[in-house]
Amino acid sequence: MGERFVVVPVERGVGVAAEGEHLDAVVADPAPDTSSGGGTVEEKEAGENSVFESQDPNAVVPILEYNREPNKYGDGVPKENSPFINNTDNDKGNSYDGTNMALFEEEMESNPMVSSLLNKLANYTNLTQGAQEHEEADDDEGPKKKAVKSPQMGTFMGVYLPCLQNILGVILFLRLTWIVGTAGILESLAIVCLCCSCTMLTAISMSAIATNGVVPAGGSYYMISRSLGPEFGGAVGLCFYLGTTFAGSMYILGTIEILLTYIVPKAAIFVAEKKEDEVDALLNNMRVYGTCCLALMSVVVFVGVKYVNKLALVFLACVILSILSIYAGVIKTIFEPPDFPVCMLGNRTLQNHNFDRCLKTDYIDNVTVTTKLWQLFCDGPELNATCNEYFNKNNVTEVQGIPGLTSGVISDNMWSEYGPLGMLVESKKLSSLGGSDSSQDVYMPYVFNDITTFFTLMVGIYFPSVTGIMAGSNRSGDLRDAQKSIPVGTILAIGTTSFIYVTCVVLFGACIEGVLLRDKFGDSVEGNLVIGTLSWPSPWVIVIGSFFSCCGAGLQSLTGAPRLLQAIARDGIVPFLQVFGHGKANGEPTWALLLTAGICEIGILIASLDAVAPILSMFFLMCYLFVNLACALQTLLRTPNWRPRFQYYHWALSFLGMSLCLALMFICSWYYAIVAMAIATCIYKYIEYRGAEKEWGDGIRGLSLNAARYALIRLEEAPPHTKNWRPQLLVLLNLDSDQGVKHPRLLSLTTQLKAGKGLTIVGNVLEGTYLTKDTESKKAEQNIKSAMSAERTKGFCHVVVSSNLRDGVSHLIQSAGLGGMKHNTVLMAWPGTWRQSNDPQSWKNFIETVRESTAANHALLVAKNVDSFPTNQDRLGEGTIDVWWVVHDGGMLMLLPFLLRQHKVWRKCKMRIFTVAQMDDNSIQMKKDLQMFLYHLRLDAEVEVVEMHDNDISAFTYEKTLVMEQRSQMLKQMQLSRTEREREAQLIHDRNTASHATINDKADAGPERVHMTWTKDKLFMERNRNRECNTNVVVRDLFNMKPNQSNVRRMHTAVKLNEVVVNKSQGAHLVLLNMPGPPNNRGGDENYMEFLEVLLEGLNRVLLVRGGGREVITIYS
Repeated sequence: MGERFVVVPVERGVGVAAEGEHLDAVVADPAPDTSSGGGTVEEKEAGENSVFESQDPNAVVPILEYNREPNKYGDGVPKENSPFINNTDNDKGNSYDGTNMALFEEEMESNPMVSSLLNKLANYTNLTQGAQEHEEADDDEGPKKKAVKSPQMGTFMGVYLPCLQNILGVILFLRLTWIVGTAGILESLAIVCLCCSCTMLTAISMSAIATNGVVPAGGSYYMISRSLGPEFGGAVGLCFYLGTTFAGSMYILGTIEILLTYIVPKAAIFVAEKKEDEVDALLNNMRVYGTCCLALMSVVVFVGVKYVNKLALVFLACVILSILSIYAGVIKTIFEPPDFPVCMLGNRTLQNHNFDRCLKTDYIDNVTVTTKLWQLFCDGPELNATCNEYFNKNNVTEVQGIPGLTSGVISDNMWSEYGPLGMLVESKKLSSLGGSDSSQDVYMPYVFNDITTFFTLMVGIYFPSVTGIMAGSNRSGDLRDAQKSIPVGTILAIGTTSFIYVTCVVLFGACIEGVLLRDKFGDSVEGNLVIGTLSWPSPWVIVIGSFFSCCGAGLQSLTGAPRLLQAIARDGIVPFLQVFGHGKANGEPTWALLLTAGICEIGILIASLDAVAPILSMFFLMCYLFVNLACALQTLLRTPNWRPRFQYYHWALSFLGMSLCLALMFICSWYYAIVAMAIATCIYKYIEYRGAEKEWGDGIRGLSLNAARYALIRLEEAPPHTKNWRPQLLVLLNLDSDQGVKHPRLLSLTTQLKAGKGLTIVGNVLEGTYLTKDTESKKAEQNIKSAMSAERTKGFCHVVVSSNLRDGVSHLIQSAGLGGMKHNTVLMAWPGTWRQSNDPQSWKNFIETVRESTAANHALLVAKNVDSFPTNQDRLGEGTIDVWWVVHDGGMLMLLPFLLRQHKVWRKCKMRIFTVAQMDDNSIQMKKDLQMFLYHLRLDAEVEVVEMHDNDISAFTYEKTLVMEQRSQMLKQMQLSRTEREREAQLIHDRNTASHATINDKADAGPERVHMTWTKDKLFMERNRNRECNTNVVVRDLFNMKPNQSNVRRMHTAVKLNEVVVNKSQGAHLVLLNMPGPPNNRGGDENYMEFLEVLLEGLNRVLLVRGGGREVITIYS
């Protein structure tokens, strides 16, 4: 029992109980507030000096009370339902011994004791399907939670029988005999083995996934989505849904085919007047009756789905009885074959609908009379009537439709009999005399192919008969031990059905005559179901059994498909499907049922069972393909959580299953396969585009991590070649006090420069310690990611907390990136307010960043007036990007405009390159050389050479330098306060303005006679305001001060170059300029900032560029 001492208030005046009296009192002990940095209630109150002192004499006095209530744990963040560490159920608790486990006291706030964990695991049950996985959180708010009945279904009832019912069905009864007759026994066995191998391999993979932890609801959809991620999960889940829906169409069409062809043929609404119209009439009847049947089944599912589930056993009994009757009939043929004669004219099979005897003429009372068969081929009943030529030349014979198991007919049925649409069903054993007009054969009562037959079509039609292997995993919530039942039940069911199919193929081929096998609708045996002619005791056993089997399977599909769609919709990964997540008050998916019925109607309007079967084959095959892929990926990646209880799997088997699924898709129908893959791809890209926010620990993420690791290791082997060099950016962003991005246009520039290619890391530094700034760090990261999303910047965000900004930026430059994916270029904004800043550290940090970028051999881009840069929505008109190429820095200046012009914002801009020629340079030759260089670089740009003569240094330059140095010296030596610094800056500004006005008067004055900026009166005034002990020394030094000649030369360069740049490029959309490096002597850092200000004065958008010490552009291919 957990023991805790807590403070409880008692009324003043009440004495403290004797020792042990209050030991049984229980008080509420709320979970500690971890957000305030930990510590107990007593400690916090003691820190405020208010625990045992009260101003009010009647106030309550806290005393220590002994509490046996278990300690609560949890972080308050709702997580996926689990018995493990972060479970936050209301009833959770954890108990630990207050003395024995005191060492782990702090851990108890977030981690449970092992005993508590094991207790939860023992009581953990996953609910019945759909009860928990997609339920809303507010279900727990009710006054009483409904007790959940523990699932009790075993392997036989819960997995084996449902799989058996779903696998065996319409194709077995309506098409298997036709497939055997058309494809032959050998090819039919190949088809069966191919399809059954595919499902068996898929079942092995599915068993591994299903036994790797609890599979709550959604069955195959849940397994795929949690193994391959929301994109694949959504795509394959919807494909599986479409497959299940079209399966419903197929079962309904099978039901109607049995009804109209074998039970009540007279119920047909459309009756063909001509022989050639029979197929169209049948399809129209299927459409009308199919639509009515779909409406009826939808109403049944909507009103009473529980009755559908109760009748499932009845439908299963029909299937089993039908199959048993087939085996009984086969055994009976050994002793007494049933009498189903097939009438043959020559070697052609006749439809036995409109005649009773297989004779041309008959003797009645010694008179030769014609039969009904005669009248079908002749003009009239007379013996001299004009008859069909083939009818005249060939005799009518009867062959036994079911000669029996020992008849040896198996040898005739070994080989295939494919043919085109309209090909007559003929027997090779019988002779035939030709001579008839083949164009007239279609009007005669022959049995012929209603579709063109070939091997791949047979595969597509047969494959739906092996689907349904997911029935067990779909019921995982109802099983007593799902991890044991699903593999055993599913594999046993596939083994059983595979045995049934293989034996049926062989037995059909050994018992039934080939012409009857190829008679799809049993026209030659008076419209009987062909498989029914073999059954015992009566054909009606199969007819009625298959009818109810198809009805049940159709109802099951209409029940299961809407729930699958509801599960996908409630997961929220496909936004436009969310409306289908809602339903009736009891959770029945009403809207999903309506959509399912609508899609099902499309299959019914197709009307042909043979045309619908390949469609659903595609969707099921795609689902099975991804089940195999999920298992193979998890096995190969050796995911730590991949520990299936089912041990008989291997990645090679999964890959074989996956390959087989893909091959079968294209074997069945290559165009349907392409359409199904296109649908899945569109759904995948849609989910990816909308940004699936689910994180399910999927295998694709693991695959991405492995691929990334492999690529990073390969990248680190050697630095990139010049041809592959592109700016991999580290963007240094500034945030305001609310952690908002100050300069979002810096991200716009990044997007325009990168166009989604290469690496972008957006970095920021927060000042402080990580323990105290953790929340602000996460908020800053979130804000930066939002800004990146708004500006469409594709990259990574990296927020560093450091004791000071200087070190933080240094850490970013050194450590951002990983392996070969590291940045090679730093992009930052110019500190525009450095002069007004109270803290000189702002511009010092900037200069140190420049130095460190250079030391790390990184290129540096500094954007001045970055807020005036264009957004991603802007479209700059005709204009120029001007490049001022003063010194060669590896070609960055030429590469950047080219990259910018790839983006639609800058696409219309032209590129101009200016270079500076000295007095001894041949400017004409320089221009030609530069043009040739650009030609070899394949860059389209105008070239201009600007000549800068060695002018004498003007008095204005000298004065500007002196002002700069005096200001710098004053700030350093006098350490002015904020107000004094502002006044001093204003004095310098006034003096500067005056120097502009008198610049002509000073032109002839030598450096020795330049007026000083500070006068004695001004300095005495400043001294009186803030007296310092060493002011006299400082003043004396300032009066004796002379400008540094090196600074004068630098200022001269800045002034002259600025004049030229402003003159040529003031109207340009963007100016790119070489960035001079900072001085080696840190004492001149402030002067360096002044030089750059002078250099950039009068320009709007400027990008200062400093190379990284390597060539980044080449003339070679």
